[in-house]
Amino acid sequence: MSSSGKRIFLASLVAALGVGGSVAAQDQGMLRVYMDQARVLKLDRPVSKVIVGNAKVADATVADSKTIVLTGRSFGTTNLVLLDADGNAILDESILVSIDEGNTVRVFRQTERSVLSCTPNCEQHSQQTGATASP
Repeated sequence: MSSSGKRIFLASLVAALGVGGSVAAQDQGMLRVYMDQARVLKLDRPVSKVIVGNAKVADATVADSKTIVLTGRSFGTTNLVLLDADGNAILDESILVSIDEGNTVRVFRQTERSVLSCTPNCEQHSQQTGATASP
């Protein structure tokens, strides 16, 4: 698939999923998925093989020949490759799995900053101390 073909496919995928959903195109051309959330990807042609670069970061499940369920497992980046029966790439994109900012709490204590992900229980996502703790 050409670079412009991938952009058109990605743009139509984002439009179909909705900009406010769990998957959105990033400026870098990445798909964004929130941790512990799933998204349904509808394809225009049947997929034969699904490859995820790092299964600890994201998981892709084939619901039917034209439907993939993409789930964010852990924070980080990986890639998703979808192949048709002839081995041609339907999609080859990077995935960013991050936290849903709407479900986070930031705690500031003097020069320390902690970010808690609260879906449904609050768990520490990151902690910064000293000069690196800027809001």
